[in-house]
Amino acid sequence: VQLQASGGGLVQPGDSLRLSCAASGFTLEHYTIGWFRQAPGKEREGVSCISIIDGSSYYTDSVKGRFTISRDNAKNTVYLQMNSLKPEDTAVYYCAAVPASCDYLADFGSWGQGTLVTVSS
Repeated sequence: VQLQASGGGLVQPGDSLRLSCAASGFTLEHYTIGWFRQAPGKEREGVSCISIIDGSSYYTDSVKGRFTISRDNAKNTVYLQMNSLKPEDTAVYYCAAVPASCDYLADFGSWGQGTLVTVSS
């Protein structure tokens, strides 16, 4: 199970970015996928999750209405569309996969390398 996150970069407040989480060696369609982030000096936090249990998507409060998680099964990729970015969104973003509910991602998921998002004017 290998995951690769990409799409990060340096943007200004209010801009948008789309992160990608590409899988190799397994089919993402059969996994719950989540995005996490870790800002400098802070603990890792869950950002969003798309579940295989019920197909629902979940978001941490600080990104609700701004971020959207989605799957493209044909490309074996999960995306995180991030709009109206704020400086506090600056972090390394990671994706993780688990063949279970979102609750199991942090402790039992397979993780990819992160991608850095910097929001600064």
